Amino acid sequence: MRPTLDASPLAHSLPLVAPACIDPAAAPLGSGIAASAAVHKAALPHVLFVDQSGQLGGAEFALLQLAEHYPSHMEVVLLADGPFRLRLEALGARVQIINDASVSGIARQASALNCLRVLPGIVRQVRAIAARAQAFDMLFVNTQKALVLGALGKALHRKPVVWYQHDILTREHFGRVQLAVVKWAVRLAVDQVIVNSRASAKSLAALTGRAADTAPVVYNGIDASAFNCVDGTDMGMLRQRLGLPEHAWLAGLFGRLAPWKGQHIALEALTRLPDAHLVLVGAPLFGEDAYAQRLRDEASALGIAERVHFAGFQDDIPAWMKAMNVILHTSTEPEPFGRVIVEGMAAGRPVIAAAAGGVTEIVRHGRNGWLVKPGDAAVLADAIGVLRNDPALAQRLAQQALHDAQAEFSVDQYVQRMMDALNKAVKRRDGEANAQTSP
Repeated sequence: MRPTLDASPLAHSLPLVAPACIDPAAAPLGSGIAASAAVHKAALPHVLFVDQSGQLGGAEFALLQLAEHYPSHMEVVLLADGPFRLRLEALGARVQIINDASVSGIARQASALNCLRVLPGIVRQVRAIAARAQAFDMLFVNTQKALVLGALGKALHRKPVVWYQHDILTREHFGRVQLAVVKWAVRLAVDQVIVNSRASAKSLAALTGRAADTAPVVYNGIDASAFNCVDGTDMGMLRQRLGLPEHAWLAGLFGRLAPWKGQHIALEALTRLPDAHLVLVGAPLFGEDAYAQRLRDEASALGIAERVHFAGFQDDIPAWMKAMNVILHTSTEPEPFGRVIVEGMAAGRPVIAAAAGGVTEIVRHGRNGWLVKPGDAAVLADAIGVLRNDPALAQRLAQQALHDAQAEFSVDQYVQRMMDALNKAVKRRDGEANAQTSP
């Protein structure tokens, strides 16, 4: 099963300092939002953020953007050390590590017995987080382990708990024990859930019985400036720099090599597309090396090895995306959001995506991208053929996708919406407190 969060390739490639070049045409779009966010900052509650990972995944990248906009109002507790701490500290955020190796090893599919074995470590972390939360107005838990630890300590810290839900909560992704713990943590101790998509909200409602519309949707933000720094006008030169065939028609698939990411679906589709090439950017993680080798073996067995390029992990994801003719998304399971899709849109390239989960909230079929049935190689091949044979259509989709990525999924939009949600959570708490003290 996949881990708690799936990392965006771009999340690993961002430098400690944001790139200086900015597209002047995009500047007016975010300037008003940034000014509004500055106004909200003055009234923003002091928040203790808790995240389980020291690595950079989708949830961590979202928290990193919050830290960049108001580090003076926050402190971050990490349950493991790693490069995420360095990124946070580079932005001026205060970071505290509260680590317990036994708790860190709990997996999604862990049994109740395994959870009981690490109970002493859980108690230590609960107490440490609760003690630190006393100095803040609110506890913001950014991952599922953080949710559990923050909820268990609510009787000690007595602070509002806000959970930013990044996952679709179903048995396809989580064990029965984990879902039961999340269900009761949300019911008994969480004051506000914020979701990264309506798909995530729907799964929350099915699990907990909470109405889906009670959880505000705050989509992740994508920093378009990283893509504006790459000149993709001279495709041949860009591909030459990256070691890619200069004149081939390239379809790019970005993300770690894992069965649910569906790279094998893209390989099968390629057999139906003579002369097209497939570029796989990403590496296996979490013990998925066998799947990576399987992909290589399948490419050879299908007779397409010379047209499949295993690029491995790459730092400069914006450049690699701009070197493609089309960006593919082939996940066989519903994505909670689809950060890589928005990154492909920000690169100004047409995107073909599997129509499930939060993806359908990002891609509008035939307007800013192309949706296909998940897991169907024939349908994927047909979609690639449509865009390859109609460059004008591909260009129209790419232009609209770029506009939508900047307008609907910008960092400014994300930060403002998150600030609004946090302020509303505080006002709701204050209102309830006043109602209880009123005669």
